[in-house]
Amino acid sequence: MKKNIFELFLNKVFNVPFWVKQVMYIKLSDEMQDKACENFLREKKDEIFSTFVPTITFKGKTELSERKYGLDNNIYNFLQCCLNEYSMLEISVNTFLSMEEIAKYYELCLEQNFIKKPESIEIHAMAGYIAGKFRTGEYFKQKGVITVDQLQQAILAHKAAQDSGNPKRFGEVMIELGFVTEDDLKAVLILKEESKKRFILDYNTVPQTDTTYSNNNQKYEDEIEALKEENVKLKRKMLQLLELVKKNAQQ
Repeated sequence: MKKNIFELFLNKVFNVPFWVKQVMYIKLSDEMQDKACENFLREKKDEIFSTFVPTITFKGKTELSERKYGLDNNIYNFLQCCLNEYSMLEISVNTFLSMEEIAKYYELCLEQNFIKKPESIEIHAMAGYIAGKFRTGEYFKQKGVITVDQLQQAILAHKAAQDSGNPKRFGEVMIELGFVTEDDLKAVLILKEESKKRFILDYNTVPQTDTTYSNNNQKYEDEIEALKEENVKLKRKMLQLLELVKKNAQQ
């Protein structure tokens, strides 16, 4: 596994003059307010999904070492990052995968007991939501914002709205029922949409401090393209596996 790319990036950010950091802070703060995502920042550090560090199990370490199941390289890369105690964000940046894809690998590894189940219900709920295992209502239920009865009430109200010829989004129904706020819904929808994006740092912006990096830019770009092609091939397989995870969760 190469040197932690995101750590190198942060070091460059932290080294800019303080007056630059002030403007960056203001701009970021304004965007967080605009997207109703400030509440995520008020959570404890280990309650934020992107900063969460998955813990690899003995079974996961054994599979990483022996590769008995012959899994895809991206899964082994994910487990290696867990062994290195990388956060979810660092895993995403270092593997060139989107947060959505990382969440899906997380769910698959969790299902196979390769990593430990998190103690935080927020991490559990957000991982399932970003991975597509939980829909919006189920996410809020898993998080403890709404009860099982309230979720069922929202489902019935949503169905009634559809049958009446006045279709509404499920989130709108929950807001009308007073179960969640508009900001609560807006924040998670934005986070889910943003999780589909990749954050690939430009090669030239990364300090050349690790000798494992090639000086050949073309070789580096080829590696990224190869990973992208591999990810496309895996999406169908991952979706099928996620369907199995969903069925198991419902049984």
